[in-house]
Amino acid sequence: QVQLVESGGGLVQPGGSLTLSCTTSGGSVNLYNIGWFRQAPGKEREGVSCIGSADGSPWTKDSVKTRFTISRDNAKNTVYLQMNNLRPEDTAVYYCAAGLRWCSSWATDYNYWGQGTQVTVSS
Repeated sequence: QVQLVESGGGLVQPGGSLTLSCTTSGGSVNLYNIGWFRQAPGKEREGVSCIGSADGSPWTKDSVKTRFTISRDNAKNTVYLQMNNLRPEDTAVYYCAAGLRWCSSWATDYNYWGQGTQVTVSS
C-alpha cells in the first residue's frame, strides 16, 4: 500500500511563497497519479493540482494556476507544489493523494492520502 507524507506547510505572509513536498513510498509509486487537494474549515475538499504517472500531464486549478506549479522527481519519490504570491484565501490543510486511474480533479478518484500539512497565510 502506498504511503504519503506531506511537509513544507507553515505560516507565511500574504505575497510570500511556500513549497510543499509529498514523499511517497510503497508499491510502484511511479505508476500513480499524484494530486494536491486542500480543505479549509467548513468547506469541501477541492482539487488544486495533479501530475500524471506516465507522461507527467499536469493540471492546476484555474484560480491558482498562475501562482502554483506542480512538479515531480521520481528519483526522490517526491511531488512538489510550489506556491507563490500566497493569499489569505489559500489558507487550508493541504493533502497529497495517489490515484490509480487518471489525473482526476475529484477526491473520490484517489486511493491513498497523506495526513495533510497546514498552510496559513496571514499578516
